[in-house]
Order: sequence, then structure tokens, then C-alpha cells
Amino acid sequence: MSARHRLIVGLDVPTVQEAERVVSTLGDSISFYKIGYQLAFAGGLEFARDLAKEGKQVFLDMKLLDIDNTVASAVENIARMGMTMLTLHAYPKAMAAAVKAAEGSGLCLLGVTVLTSMDEQDLTDAGYEYDPHTLVLKRAEQARIAGMGGIVCSAEEASAVRGIVGPKLAIVTPGIRPTGADKGDQKRVMTPSDAIAAGSSHLVVARPIIKAEDPKAAALAILAEMDEALLKQH
Repeated sequence: MSARHRLIVGLDVPTVQEAERVVSTLGDSISFYKIGYQLAFAGGLEFARDLAKEGKQVFLDMKLLDIDNTVASAVENIARMGMTMLTLHAYPKAMAAAVKAAEGSGLCLLGVTVLTSMDEQDLTDAGYEYDPHTLVLKRAEQARIAGMGGIVCSAEEASAVRGIVGPKLAIVTPGIRPTGADKGDQKRVMTPSDAIAAGSSHLVVARPIIKAEDPKAAALAILAEMDEALLKQH
């Protein structure tokens, strides 16, 4: 895949109208978008359907976690929406239910390991006994066993995760920041080229593109950096 099919632009905006402006501004340069909670609860689910109908790929970032039947029912409906990727928390029972529900749909299920806004102290405060790296690897192994389509993790863990999940599973990494960009509320970040070199298959970028003075130029610069990194792999 070229960088154009690996760069996912996060539509982390408050309204569908603003999301439409972002998509219009980026035009054909971007083919893959992420829709998360903020936009989903402002009409973003219908917008996600519209994007899919227009031939765009859509990563629905819902981080599902519930009883098995509820997760399965949600996954079945999301698959019918024509989504490309869907996140759920990488808990073994939830993943098993989701994988069964998604069979034959083409929907790529992604296990969320540890949020990139969390560090070791955050995990301790939440009651986990593992540091972020150890917990990411544990959940990556569980996702592989469950038959998931990929993993969401920090690019810092991508290389180690790739060794666990093998060459075929997607490794989707948020927390991507071009050199010199503000980290915002992310704690574990990496540049686009370093993330590709570490084993990431898809990069999620929101603020460095959608908040840029020239979003399309920012997107094209990241794509160019990714393409250069991909060439080095071959």
C-alpha cells in the first residue's frame, strides 16, 4: 500500500459541517478518515455512511466494550454501514465476540491496547499492575489469538508488537506528530517516518493536519515523509 492508503486523518471536529469542510479541503489527497466520539455524537455516524458511499475508507473509533451479545450486535450493524476499521478494547471475551460477528464482512477489527495519552502512573492509578509496554504486548498477543485484524498502539511499541502479531496484521498508531509539532495531550508520540520504520502500517493524524494553516499542504508533507520511509523498507 502507498502512503495514501496508510494515512488516516482524524476528523476530531465538533460538527459535520466542519468535517465536510476538512474533507473538501483535502480532496483526493486523502482517502481514509477516522471518526471518533466527538463527531459521532454530532451526526457523524450518518456522515460516516456518506463517506463510505463516496468511496472513502472510514475508521470508526468507538472503542467498544460490553457484554458479548451487545458487542456482537454492534459489530454486525457497523459492518453493514460499510466501515473499513472499527476499534474495541482488547479484552479477550469482547474480541472473540466481535470476530465472530464480523466474519465475512471485510471489516477490520482493531484491538485498543493502551491509550497513547496514558503513561505508567496513569495505569497504576487505574488499578493495572503492568507498565504500558508490558500491557500492550499482553493485549497484542490476546488480539492475535482472537483473530483480530489489527492493533492500535503507540508507535513506540510498534516494533515489539509487530514481532508478536506477525507481518499481516494492521498496526494503527495515533500520537503521530511531525518534527517540531506540539504534542498536545499525547504522552507517547513519534514522527511519521519513525513510526513507519518501527512497523506501523497505518498512521492516525488529526490536529497537525486539521488545525494547520494549510491542511492540504500539511497532509501532503506527511504523505511525502511516509512514502520516503516506505521506500527505505524496500
